[in-house]
Amino acid sequence: MRWIIFIGLIAFFSCKKDLASTTPVMDNIDTTTADIKYDGSFMNGPFGSVSGMVKIYTEDQQYSLALINVVISNGPDLHVYLSKEEQPGQFIDLGKLKSTTGNQVYSITGTPDFSEYKYVLIHCQKYNHLFGAARIAQ
Repeated sequence: MRWIIFIGLIAFFSCKKDLASTTPVMDNIDTTTADIKYDGSFMNGPFGSVSGMVKIYTEDQQYSLALINVVISNGPDLHVYLSKEEQPGQFIDLGKLKSTTGNQVYSITGTPDFSEYKYVLIHCQKYNHLFGAARIAQ
């Protein structure tokens, strides 16, 4: 019984050090030069909660994804995905989540086919847990 408690405590504290930042990020896109192409609202996933909006902008043939007024429950190794499905199967990893709150901008490399990549996910890579998803549309 002591070993189970000990292993549980190790797992708990090792996850704590991997948590995302809670300091609000206030990235912005210059909306006077960038055009909004797609947007959507987040819904909670089975392993966390996510609220806020997502918008995809284009400027000079470069796409950027903006998380607007997001509030995300914390977890280890959270990433932002552009995905073909509501679950991470075929996706483009846009990087580690900058913070659990605020406005954040992520560059999208290349020119994904947004008729196929219809979802933005907040996903824990380490444990394969979906925290939330937004379906994007024009």
